[in-house]
Amino acid sequence: MSGVGPFHVEREYLHLDEGSTATVVPVTGDFWPKVMAGQMPQLDRGRLMTCFSFSEDWPTWERHPAGEEAVILLSGTAELLLETAQGIESVTLSEPGSYVLVPRNTWHTAKTRIPTSMLFITPGAGTENRPV
Repeated sequence: MSGVGPFHVEREYLHLDEGSTATVVPVTGDFWPKVMAGQMPQLDRGRLMTCFSFSEDWPTWERHPAGEEAVILLSGTAELLLETAQGIESVTLSEPGSYVLVPRNTWHTAKTRIPTSMLFITPGAGTENRPV
């Protein structure tokens, strides 16, 4: 997708490649399954930026073997759980603008009970999910 916009961060991903190009990618229900199956190799390099709103715990854990993920709170409150060698680490984000840098290859999930929006800057290649 090309053009100057306007776009909406909850309806389109923004792919920021390793150079200086930004490409708008529509969000579809099969987007992540395609990425995880290697069917969108054009997104393997660089980062994807998007926003998700949710009001209940995530049903899955995820990890990103290709790099760190920035998770930025826009509104609401969320507890991020990170699976580390020492056990589960809990980080609560309650102030808009606060963020977590999830280390490469670290399983993580989020919990909340109120409407919450978060911005994600994620390496696309190799993303994996598993049930909570």
